[in-house]
Amino acid sequence: MPELGECSPARLRARTSEKWSAYEAGVLPAFIAEMDFDVAAPIRQAVARAVAMSDFGYPHPTHLGDAFARFAGSRWGWQVEPARVHASADVMTGVATMMAALTPHGSGVVVNPPVYPPFFFRTEQTDRRVVPVPLAGRDLDFEGLDRALGDPGVSAYLLCSPHNPLGRVWSREELLAVAELCWRHEVVLLVDEIHAPLVLEGATFVPFASLDHPMVERSVVFHSASKGWNIPGVKCGLIVAGSEELSGVVNERWEALFPSHLGVVATEAAYSAQSEPWLDEVLGQLDSNRSALGRLLPAALPGIAYCEPEASFLVWLDCRRLGLGDDPAAAFLEQGRVALSSGLGFGDQGRGHARLNMGTSAELLEEIVRRLSLALPAAETALR
Repeated sequence: MPELGECSPARLRARTSEKWSAYEAGVLPAFIAEMDFDVAAPIRQAVARAVAMSDFGYPHPTHLGDAFARFAGSRWGWQVEPARVHASADVMTGVATMMAALTPHGSGVVVNPPVYPPFFFRTEQTDRRVVPVPLAGRDLDFEGLDRALGDPGVSAYLLCSPHNPLGRVWSREELLAVAELCWRHEVVLLVDEIHAPLVLEGATFVPFASLDHPMVERSVVFHSASKGWNIPGVKCGLIVAGSEELSGVVNERWEALFPSHLGVVATEAAYSAQSEPWLDEVLGQLDSNRSALGRLLPAALPGIAYCEPEASFLVWLDCRRLGLGDDPAAAFLEQGRVALSSGLGFGDQGRGHARLNMGTSAELLEEIVRRLSLALPAAETALR
């Protein structure tokens, strides 16, 4: 993987970001959503030019909408109006800001656990109520959604598409069903599509705003280059408004959404055609890692349930049969010296589960699984 760099622990531990700084040197990190790959050369060059010119001023994202519209049209056939693309500090800042702007104080917001932990605490910080409609296995529970969205105290649905942590990519038919429910119950739809650039072979990403449905005009979609191009630290997300009216709501709150100037520079470079070969190489590596986990996990940890993700570098592990309790990530850390994300933060449905980051080299992934297996003797004892 020449464009992705060398993923040796010694080299990676020289980094000071969260993934490689949170734990002591003896722990192998596979938790937070950072990949280990080198950032695409066009992004590094764009940021280096800005640094060389002392270009550290306030952001002025003149070309950001055009850059994203080009990428969305090329990659997904989604014709985006650049003027409706707005910058934010990150996706969840955009979500919280629009949630506060578009829903009544104290109202309910539907989410689908197990789901990305900030869906819970950012909703609560916005003084809205989380209304959980758990997934039915790996699918949306449309009957449950109908009931929840029909509650007069519910004002919005926050959908994760593709889903984190399950890696599910919702079909056009599923998204149309979501649109119809939200339209009928007259709720706002907020769609987090941050993992969309990382949809893997065998699945097709459908942007919600590309649907032929009136609900599109009552929706706000959120994107970022942070996950696809591994640049979360430069701080830039995108808010794509479904109508001119919603675009005006975003513009009124621009000071609450301020991205980083270097984040804008990096994001424009990420969405350029020059960065697409790097993204394709990442997708190839992730697809290979996904297949490798399908072989490695059953051999090393019999009884673990692993469903191959359709998108991204995050893998949801059902460890309940291993006998490691509600928080298997704690056992893996203590006994295997490997750090996964605890399933407990993803809602009640995360008990007995953990999330693994496979965004690394094949060699490090194999070592991660080997370390996970060190918790197996305790699990076998518990099962006898």
